[in-house]
Amino acid sequence: MQSDISDKAKATRKRILDAAIRVFAHKGFHDTRVDEIVEESGSSKGAVYFYFPGKQQIFLALIDEFADLLERRLTEAVDQEQGGVRKVNAALKTCLETFGRYRGLAKIFLIQAVGLGAAFEEKRSELHQRFANLIKCYLDQAVADEEIPPIDTEVVAFAWMGAINEVVIRWVHTGEPEPARVLLTLRAMLLRGIGVPETDIAGLAITPIEIVEKSS
Repeated sequence: MQSDISDKAKATRKRILDAAIRVFAHKGFHDTRVDEIVEESGSSKGAVYFYFPGKQQIFLALIDEFADLLERRLTEAVDQEQGGVRKVNAALKTCLETFGRYRGLAKIFLIQAVGLGAAFEEKRSELHQRFANLIKCYLDQAVADEEIPPIDTEVVAFAWMGAINEVVIRWVHTGEPEPARVLLTLRAMLLRGIGVPETDIAGLAITPIEIVEKSS
């Protein structure tokens, strides 16, 4: 019985967040009202406020949801590869596929969360640190495997975050450049910058970016 209640609570919370994705993606944070999320979710106002005290908490929960999804997909893809350079390649490809498949969430994560006050900036900083740490781990492994020369992997990780962030923001917002072009160009630039030989870059698989955009 307790499990049934828990499953129902999880389903209700997910339904509210899925509705919030659609409303935020369409109207933006500032123009969205909680009542619109209530209506879109088919839940009662009491149910929405039971899980989330206000619009800001819904928005922050969505950012966490997307960050968890992205980290999970990155980890799964990277764990299937051997060697630091191939892991970096898998991470870049998976990042683009995830942002493309969940474009509504990606817009919230990358675009709407910018400039929304201290709580949002703190969350954005926390997530940048989280993903920079992931990149640093992959770079540390590449150094340990002698695939790249010794470098300050912490500084490089944040530099990569900046480059990836700018390119992906434009792509999520406009659809340009097309994903395969982003992957090939960004991959080559980032790997050359840390001393990966051209032969190793050329040897990386050129696989298509698979994107089937989800509605939520």
